Amino acid sequence: MLYHERKARRLGFRSIAGVDEVGRGSLAGPIVACALILKKNKFKNNIRDSKALSAPARFRAFDEIIKNSFFGLGVVNETIIDRLNIQEANRIAMEMAIGNLKRRPDYVLIDGNIRLKPPCKCKNVIKADSKSLSVACASIVAKVIRDRMMFIYDKAYPKYGFKNHKGYGTRAHFKAINKFGPISIHRRSFSPFKE
Repeated sequence: MLYHERKARRLGFRSIAGVDEVGRGSLAGPIVACALILKKNKFKNNIRDSKALSAPARFRAFDEIIKNSFFGLGVVNETIIDRLNIQEANRIAMEMAIGNLKRRPDYVLIDGNIRLKPPCKCKNVIKADSKSLSVACASIVAKVIRDRMMFIYDKAYPKYGFKNHKGYGTRAHFKAINKFGPISIHRRSFSPFKE
């Protein structure tokens, strides 16, 4: 999990950030990105791609990660996603997260093949959240933050079950949409709304 960080250090880089996002495929709510620079490389909790961890394991890892890193967040809501598109919203969220880091990176590892314009050298790595410790940590922070946002939406719109499916296209979510109709946090540019 430290191959890419160590390679960057051998090239002379010292402040290495990982960046990842969550919420791309959701039908509701924002896309949330996190950029993160580790203060240490060893953790007591299991650190891996956020999708591979249970919710309790993510919450435990989150608490340890935020104590041992510099991190910045980028949040782009459903209105901007609909106005632009999900790819552009993803780029904006990631660049915002990098810009919100309290410590400036000199190298950024980016999950996936999205082209960013960070203020330093960067490298795209497919499935970086399972290959880079800093990107895996960023994925956990982004996921926990977005899940907490969806818990708040669940309290505001209890009929939709956001605390369970987090806005993704589950059978229960589609059933609620069919029964109650779309609400303000639904992405109108996504199926089934655009039809």
